[in-house]
Amino acid sequence: MQKNLSELFGNNPELEQKFVSLFIKALEKNNQQGFDYIEFKQSLGAMEKLGIDESTAIKSAFATAATVGLTKRKLVESAKFYANVINQEKEHFDAALKKRINQKVGGKIKEVEKLKEAIIKYKEKIEQLTAQIEKHQHTIDTADEQIQAEKDKIVGTQNNFESTHENFIEQIKADIDNFNSYL
Repeated sequence: MQKNLSELFGNNPELEQKFVSLFIKALEKNNQQGFDYIEFKQSLGAMEKLGIDESTAIKSAFATAATVGLTKRKLVESAKFYANVINQEKEHFDAALKKRINQKVGGKIKEVEKLKEAIIKYKEKIEQLTAQIEKHQHTIDTADEQIQAEKDKIVGTQNNFESTHENFIEQIKADIDNFNSYL
């Protein structure tokens, strides 16, 4: 039966054969008992191979099928049933596709977003570190001047202390010498 269904439904070379096969299997799995749309479609296929025009083939196949109890209503209902089977396969495919997109694409999108956020944080941290480096470099650059100024101040204080100390000591020595001379 699959060969006939493949010829009937998947005879278009532009169709992806793995999907044709998927739909054919779904039709076979859900094939209803008795003469219905699938068997009618197979009868039409056989008549088309004989070169019978579509209108005549449909009328002839229906006349034959009517002898086994097929009605127009049952034919249309069974065709709608099989269309529903195919639509259910599409729903399964769409769900699987959505899941795959979420896993493969959605996961990558989330990963990219996380990386973008990390980059922003890293750039902010780099800016903070750059500001600290500049501040420390400024301190280093001005430190030599400050160090020299402090050294000069300390040396000046030391010199002032030493000269004041020396002055006091000389005054006291002079007083001691005067005491020794005059007393």
